[in-house]
Amino acid sequence: MTDIALSAGTASAALDALHHAINTGQVKLPADGRVLFLRARDGHWWGGDSRSNWLCQQSFKPFASALERSGLQVGDPQPGQQFPLVMILPPRQRAEARAVFARGARHAEAGGIIIASMANDEGARSGEADFRRLFGTAQVLSKHHCRVFWSTLDKSAMDPALLEEWSGLDAPRAIGDGRFVSRPGLFAWNRIDPASALLAAHLPRDLCGRIADLGAGYGYLACEVLQGCSGVEAIDLYEAEARALEPARINIDKALAQLGRQVDVSIHWHDVCSGLPHRYDAIISNPPFHQGRADQPELGQSFITAAANALRPGGNLWLVANRHLPYEQTLGARFNNVRTVALKHGFKVFHASGARA
Repeated sequence: MTDIALSAGTASAALDALHHAINTGQVKLPADGRVLFLRARDGHWWGGDSRSNWLCQQSFKPFASALERSGLQVGDPQPGQQFPLVMILPPRQRAEARAVFARGARHAEAGGIIIASMANDEGARSGEADFRRLFGTAQVLSKHHCRVFWSTLDKSAMDPALLEEWSGLDAPRAIGDGRFVSRPGLFAWNRIDPASALLAAHLPRDLCGRIADLGAGYGYLACEVLQGCSGVEAIDLYEAEARALEPARINIDKALAQLGRQVDVSIHWHDVCSGLPHRYDAIISNPPFHQGRADQPELGQSFITAAANALRPGGNLWLVANRHLPYEQTLGARFNNVRTVALKHGFKVFHASGARA
């Protein structure tokens, strides 16, 4: 699962504000067309040959796929690779945003431009303050309820200790009692999500065979299954946010080392809404239901559909959701048997079986 930092509306506004700064000539595209776009989003105005030398970094699978469908190159810059223009759509989570600013600084050429755009209600003022702290100065424009700020990179004026500190903010780190690692910006990144904990408490110990965890995040539920269900032979973790994959691998490897038996584990960077590539004896999920502040229950409904299509005959779905989310109709349409296992602390746990087409 991921805490998507930009809703559809604010992402569009931030993109439009960024485009305004470029379209009005306040920031010029480089003559050779080399642009690094961090946390890139597709936009209707990213057209023509100007984007042929762009490198778009995007860790959220649906957004990365949209960029690729528009013909943009998606990937991560190589160590030491530098660009005359670095564009950034910073996240709302402050530590993650600082790490993105530091990454931009490392990949910008001396004398190059770094430009960022943030919606006002997504932390634009604090983002600008951090930008100034790292880069020294900033030119600013306000447009579409967003702030766009940019600077010409003067590496000699930067504080190397601050750059080093902020570069390390994205590293996986221990959370809670140290059982798990996570990183800023992931869903419930610095704690065990109470909905996931409720689902884990109600999972039967006799889960067995091949299991899938949809929206696995940093791997909490999968680790609970490994620890509590001795009949599990294989487990696949599906997560759309690539930044969650490294913490998940660390947590799963630690759980396997403590287990003392062999389990086949695979971790997939995958958009569950597009369907699943394998069949399963059981599926567990705490699905996402929002982008930014806007509820999008259709995300969870798509997870239910994907699960129903991927379960083997006799397979079971175990799912947790906020009480207000309207999942009962979708569950009833796709499963013969649906029961509410728990209602507690504003959450509900479902068990569904008898998947049907």
